[in-house]
Amino acid sequence: MKFTESPVLALRLPLWRSRFSLLLLLVAFGVLIGRAVYLQGMHDDFLQAKGEARYARAYPVNGTRGRILDRNGDVLAVSTPVKSIFAVPKAVELTTRQLQTLAQLLEMPRDDLRKKLIDESRSFVYLKRQIAPEVAAQVAALKLPGIYERREYRRYYPGGEVMAHVLGFTNADDAGQEGIELAFNEALTGRPGSRRIIQDRRGSIVEDVESIKAANGADVQLALDARIQSLAYTQLKTAIDQHRAKGGAVVVLDARSGEVLALVNLPTYNPNNRSGLSGAQLRNRAVTDMFEPGSTLKPITIAVALEQGKVKPDTVIQTAPGTLTIGPNTIRDAHPEGALTVEQVIQKSSNVGSAKIALGLSAMQMWEMFEDIGFGQVPELGFPGEVAGKVRPYKSWKPIEQATMSYGHGITVSLVQLARAYTVFANDGELKPLELSKAETLPQGKSVISPATARSMRHMLELAVQAGGTAPRAQVMGYRVAGKTGTAHKLENGAYAPDKYVASFVGFAPVSNPRLIIAVMVDEPSKGQYYGGQVAAPVFAQVMSGSLRMLETPFDAPIKPIELPPPGAEVKESI
Repeated sequence: MKFTESPVLALRLPLWRSRFSLLLLLVAFGVLIGRAVYLQGMHDDFLQAKGEARYARAYPVNGTRGRILDRNGDVLAVSTPVKSIFAVPKAVELTTRQLQTLAQLLEMPRDDLRKKLIDESRSFVYLKRQIAPEVAAQVAALKLPGIYERREYRRYYPGGEVMAHVLGFTNADDAGQEGIELAFNEALTGRPGSRRIIQDRRGSIVEDVESIKAANGADVQLALDARIQSLAYTQLKTAIDQHRAKGGAVVVLDARSGEVLALVNLPTYNPNNRSGLSGAQLRNRAVTDMFEPGSTLKPITIAVALEQGKVKPDTVIQTAPGTLTIGPNTIRDAHPEGALTVEQVIQKSSNVGSAKIALGLSAMQMWEMFEDIGFGQVPELGFPGEVAGKVRPYKSWKPIEQATMSYGHGITVSLVQLARAYTVFANDGELKPLELSKAETLPQGKSVISPATARSMRHMLELAVQAGGTAPRAQVMGYRVAGKTGTAHKLENGAYAPDKYVASFVGFAPVSNPRLIIAVMVDEPSKGQYYGGQVAAPVFAQVMSGSLRMLETPFDAPIKPIELPPPGAEVKESI
């Protein structure tokens, strides 16, 4: 039988069935046409987005971070170009051998590298950031599909550990994390740009579609003087090594403007290599650490008494027998004296004399002075983590607390706050605001005490540095110097440690026309000597001497060798 005569071909389907099938086909075609019209005519952004996801890429472009300069224009921080390697996982096609070679060049475990490359949910993934230029060149020479290099910037600090606590550092994205880098991050960062490209399936760039130029960050010029900073660092490190101290800090201020010319902390770190850092190294002690200032606070107590008319510089205070009992507590002098003038109370650093003067004042009068000079308040210098210190409300003071606060016990301050307080004595009673940036004009200060009181205090503080005072080792050849030593037991777990001390010194020079204020703090000197006059005063003298000469400050005293007492013969202040 012929095929054409097969009975199967002779069968006829019902008419409704063929029409229904035709209708289904027409409906299907209608849905497809409608969907095509909707996607290509009315909602074409969906298809464009899908298409661009396959051939278009957008990469961020960062501007160069601004430089940080010292007051003389020397570069303290600069961003240098480096290369980073990244991948577009969807475009990566690597053989096992290529994967192994890339892992070796980037010093990465092969499995870790593979995990990054197979994650197609991400359109961009960093493989290794800020690598050496020669390594980047070796990776580029492999011409691996989907593997690219990107230009970035790494921060470089020429001053290294000398500038670490002032400048801080940036992270891998060149964003400020500490210090000036964080405080001025917005100005330094600038505005990022972007680059849009079209590439083929192998990852080769076919066309640059659009570029938005990045704006570079602005330079920031600090008040800091790199020469004085380096000098202060060297002298502080020498003292810490000599006295086997736990740490220390130095603050140098321009007495006229309040500008911070140097701020040094030890221990320190190298911001160019921050691997294995500890919290102690990162801590900016001059700004974040509180301590009891000890006898460096006596001049402030005396200034209050002079302002209130309670005493005069030649008023006699009886300090015999060298002790003062208040309730169950006894205040002692290191060297019992008899009758002392107010000037001699500062010169000899008598706790008994200071306490008796303080008890002649009201608690509110002392508290108001502490508040006026900025104690108990954040100094608003601009550094992250600034502390306010602690000054309790005067209404809660007991007589013994008021007496001990007169010589710096029961109150805590930072070294920056203490240095700023002495601007009152150097500027005829005017408290200067602190400045991190270079000041174009002299800032307006706040009047705290009268010019007459300030001049009287300058004379007393000069006596403390001369023979018969507690700080002859703070003298500087060719300049008249004024200042005050401080020695205090450290507080540990709410009690004073019997064998742990903080030695300090704050002073200014030249007395005839104050140019610089320098505050020094040495934490836990442990090689026998621990008084401020033995440990901190020599650091002050060396930093002041070198700094005044750098600034070409005219002499105001005879240029002759300074006669110092033999070791151990100094007048030791009361603690």
